[in-house]
Amino acid sequence: MTATAQAIERFVDSSGGVQIAVYEEGNPDGPTIVLVHGWPDSHVLWDGVAPFLADRFRILRYDNRGVGNSSAPKTTSEYRMSCYADDFAAVINSVAPGERVHVLAHDWGSAGMWEYLTRPDAQDHVASFTSLSGPSADHTNRFVLGSLKQPYRPRRFAQALGQLGRLTYMGVLSIPGFAPMIVRNVLADRVTMMLKNRDGIPDEQVHHSQTYKTDAARSSKVYGANYFRSYLPPKRDPYIDVPVQVIVNTNDPFVRPYVYADTHKWVSRLWRRDIHAGHWSPMSHPATIARSVHQLTDLLEGKPASRELLRAQAGRPREEFGDTLVSVTGAGSGIGRATALEFARLGAELVVSDVNEAGVKETAATIASRGGVAHAYTLDVADAEAVEQFAETVCADHGVPDVVVNNAGVGHTGMFLDTPRDEYDRVLNINFGGVVNCCRSFGRRLVDRGAGGHVVNVSSMAAYSPQQSMNAYSTSKAAVFMFGDCLRAELDQAGIGLTTICPGFIDTNIVHTTRFDVPAGKAGKVEKRREQIEKAFALRRYGPDKVAKAIVSSVKKNKAIRPVAPEAYLVYGVSRALPQVMRSTARGKVL
Repeated sequence: MTATAQAIERFVDSSGGVQIAVYEEGNPDGPTIVLVHGWPDSHVLWDGVAPFLADRFRILRYDNRGVGNSSAPKTTSEYRMSCYADDFAAVINSVAPGERVHVLAHDWGSAGMWEYLTRPDAQDHVASFTSLSGPSADHTNRFVLGSLKQPYRPRRFAQALGQLGRLTYMGVLSIPGFAPMIVRNVLADRVTMMLKNRDGIPDEQVHHSQTYKTDAARSSKVYGANYFRSYLPPKRDPYIDVPVQVIVNTNDPFVRPYVYADTHKWVSRLWRRDIHAGHWSPMSHPATIARSVHQLTDLLEGKPASRELLRAQAGRPREEFGDTLVSVTGAGSGIGRATALEFARLGAELVVSDVNEAGVKETAATIASRGGVAHAYTLDVADAEAVEQFAETVCADHGVPDVVVNNAGVGHTGMFLDTPRDEYDRVLNINFGGVVNCCRSFGRRLVDRGAGGHVVNVSSMAAYSPQQSMNAYSTSKAAVFMFGDCLRAELDQAGIGLTTICPGFIDTNIVHTTRFDVPAGKAGKVEKRREQIEKAFALRRYGPDKVAKAIVSSVKKNKAIRPVAPEAYLVYGVSRALPQVMRSTARGKVL
């Protein structure tokens, strides 16, 4: 049973004597939103999205001509985009007369909406349009054919050829008689396999009607009606005055992201969001799609624009990290504070946290005094429950951070046999456990959001340079290093980057706060040794600001591993080329 089993069904007369089956559900007193599907789908495509819209919107879904209970015209010409536009007009004029409706459309359904929006009175009937994997035929024509006429622009020329090649399957589906047979016997099942195997969509999220194969075969005439016509020169300038939100599925094998490069030239108010999804994002990312619709509707109803929507607005001037939320742990001093200040300088809004309440409040105050925005929290990253509550609060109050910098850590010096068990565990719980806790709490939210992001885990040169006198510290940082390598591969599937930062000798207060565990006979040397190290670091003048700049650069370039400071690079190279040298060095003299 589909989600529309309890919906109100009605029929609307459209052009050419076609009847369109319409299904109504949701909030009858809310603004109307029309959901339009493409090929080979039916209105059932939206079963995952509709529940996220039902409390707010009066939802109208309908089956395109040739699908479900709608009429199936016999002639191919009756499946042109102008006919799809007629069907939409008939639905809103009959079921939502006098209203300005919001529209969410996919694939050929979206292409038909672009056609409708070029009509002179479209802005009188449509309040907003959110498009998924269905660009305007006119816009695509201008991009592809226009770029092929400009071989002196090799990048655009190659993109146009690539997009042209990806649409050649449409020519096969335009063959009369052959297309319905191949669709029914081969392609319909292939599409289902693609959804499950290529896009990784669980079975329960694959929404097909009981007449899926029949619908796909009958409505395949849409290709013959439109494919070859799409290469004819447009007869009009395809300007759109309706607010348009384009959600670009970056893994779409059929419609590549660069097709939308010039859309801003033809749309007066445009928002573009790129999400890490395949062609059928209504099935794979229903919550993300619905959230995008809610945010645009909020803005059009007079509410402040969300950070995501501001970032998506085409043509809006912004600083390098403007409209970006960045979380930094251990931000009360040192590398954490410098990183927060650097992101704030580049326009980001900050969430700063530290176990030291006074220090983190000072960081937030400094950012505010420089014209930035920062929210301070006291947090012990070693406490998994506290971190989860922190993530829940941050995401509820400020949104999911776009960049998560896991920097909090402590220093420690001491041989393994000289270090008490509780102290060894403390170092591991903060330096490694804190990174794990933050990645678990924010990582899941980043993946569920579906809009990408970046995670930065601060490790150390000590991760790949064994030292007998820094057993606990080096072990904890090595764990962060390997954890990052493993998690990076996992997050990459969701379009989320991960950088492991490995600073060398950086002049911060970590040496001052480092605990030394040494034999009783050497206890008197600890403070002298501490002073020597602090003096050496100060004279070197390699401060946390340089690590901060490296972090920002790594986020922009999506670097996997980033040593910081000459010695960190040198030791990294030696550890990879000559690991035995590092092991031998570890046997050297210690405090």
